[in-house]
Parts: sequence; structure tokens; C-alpha cells
Amino acid sequence: MNKFFSWVYAVILTLCCASVFTACSSDDDTPVVPPEYKGMPLIILDTDIGSSTDDLFTLEMLYYYQQLGRCKLLGVVVDREGEDCAACADVMNTYFGGLDRMGAIQKIGTVPVGLVRDGIKNSKVWINYKALPTYTKADGMPMFARSIDDYSALPDGWQLYRRLLAAQPDHSVSICSIGFTACIAQLLESVGDEYSPLSGVELVRRKVKCLYIQGGSFGQSPEPDYNFLQGMGFAKTFFRLWPSDVDIIFAPMETGNGIEYLPEQVISDVSWTDYHPVKQVYMTCDCDTGQKMWDPLTVINAVEGDDLFTLSERGTVVLNDDGAVNFTPSATGNCRSQMPGDDAWCFAMLEKIRNVNKRH
Repeated sequence: MNKFFSWVYAVILTLCCASVFTACSSDDDTPVVPPEYKGMPLIILDTDIGSSTDDLFTLEMLYYYQQLGRCKLLGVVVDREGEDCAACADVMNTYFGGLDRMGAIQKIGTVPVGLVRDGIKNSKVWINYKALPTYTKADGMPMFARSIDDYSALPDGWQLYRRLLAAQPDHSVSICSIGFTACIAQLLESVGDEYSPLSGVELVRRKVKCLYIQGGSFGQSPEPDYNFLQGMGFAKTFFRLWPSDVDIIFAPMETGNGIEYLPEQVISDVSWTDYHPVKQVYMTCDCDTGQKMWDPLTVINAVEGDDLFTLSERGTVVLNDDGAVNFTPSATGNCRSQMPGDDAWCFAMLEKIRNVNKRH
């Protein structure tokens, strides 16, 4: 090698080494800020379906938004024990997931479903519509189709979480939790597996954009939160392990209390058919009282954004033993709460939900 090429080689080697040492230098403490995900909302629904009917309306809202191209439903995690609860989710997925905009049934693929198997034992049931999958027509044929052949083969909810999260872009997934926190707690306690080498906490930190959770009593509700109180062990694990740098927006009981969907309104809104899962629940079960629309507020917020809501300032939240929460304002906190709206706001939210039922 002549002197000229030796000199050029030395210069190139020096520059390369300098760049390597600069990249690895510990003197640059500037945090790496991940790019904000701005694509279509990617949503996992976590539901205690099989009791209150606002879970059903929440699922309807998700299917409606998806048909409009406003979100993608990645999967449904059923956090109430029992294969009959998973079957209810299957009925909803098959019926509404296969409706085109004119109400015609189309053949579709199955929305993935996960089921909790080591969750809350003997949880309280408010309206027992678990028999929905077994409803039959006058000729004895099943009233509603299903897509899953063997519910015993469904993955545990936390396993479905890991599979779905690992496959998504970083900081892209919105979780809408409208039931218990059992599956989320189990996800956070999980370790690396075939889907991702990351722990549950790190997988959430890497993949989740925001958690929209129906729960929390922020001092304006006369009773503690039902979802947390039913499984305090899971709730405490959730609050302890959820990453402090991943946002949570609470939809507390007091915010949905002013949005009541009456049974006669439901029946009237779905007058265009009798073979409608939610209508059949109202025609068959004891639904003689109105249902407060707590759960749908999570999905509306996740899909349509914050502008429709008045949110609290940022802060941190601590769970008390009685199921209530303590909120401490903090500019760096990851928690916010939906604030109750006035009568006009409640009416507008109810109409948004009712319009989904009226379409055919």
C-alpha cells in the first residue's frame, strides 16, 4: 500500500472510530423520545361481558367505528370467567363484525378472543344474559351465528394481550378496559415468551399508547368503584406495575351517571329487526331499569380523541383498600380523568350511542 492510500485509510479509520465513540458516549444524556403514532387507532377491548349491558353497547360502537374506517379492533379480552361469557363476545363479533353498512350479513374472519381462567371467582352479575349464544328462533334454529368452534382452546387473556401487542408498532395500541383488571394484571406480571422477549411491563411500555379505563371514584361518587373492588388483588397489582410513563385516562362512574339508555329506547331504536343481540337481551332478560353508559365513554375517547371531553389536569393515582382512588395533581403524572359534563353533553353522548342502534 503506498503512502497516499495509507494516509487516506488512516483518516477514514479515525473518522469511523470518532463516530462510534460519539454514539456510545455517556456524556449525551438527551432522552430518546419515540415518534408519536399517528395512524388509525388500534384497539384491544378488555370486557367483563355477561353482566351489565353497557359492555354490549361498547362493542357495537367499536364495530361501527371500524366499519367507518376510524379504528381497528385487534381483539377482545374477556375478563369475566366462563366460556359462556366468551361465547357472548363471539356472538357480538360474528354478528356486528359481519354487518355491512346496509345491515347485510357478510362472511368475516374471527376477531381474536381471549378468556380469563384464573380471575375473579363468583363475581357479581347485574343482568344475566350469558344464555344469549343459545337463543333460538321459532323453528329451533340458532338465532345468532358464532365463529369459534372450541372455547376451551382460546388463549388466556394475558396471552392474547402479549400476542397482539408484540405484533403492533411501538406506542400504537389503545387498551379500552371496561371490566376487571385481572388480565391486565396478569399481563404485567408475565415474562418473555415466543411472542416477545420483553416482560409484561416492558411490553406495555413499548407498545401501548394509552389505557382508557372505566373505573375510579374520584370523590364525586357515593360508592367505591365496582370494577376495582370486585378484585382488589388484581387492581393493586395493576396500579403497582403499570408503567408511570404510559398514559391512563379514567372514565369514572360519575361521568357516565348522567347518560342513561332506557329499555324502551333500546327496543324502539332497533325496531328494524328482532334478530339483534342487544335487542334480544332486552326482550328476554330482566332489563327493566335504565343502563348508565359508563363503558362506551372509553371507546369514544380512544377513537374520537380528547376534544369531546373535559379532562382533569395530569396527576398520579393511588388505589385505596375500599376501592376508591386518591388523585394527586402533578405536571409529570400519567393519569387524567374524564370530568362529568352538563345535560347537553350527556344528551349528545347518548345520541351518539343511540344512532349506532338506529342504523340498518
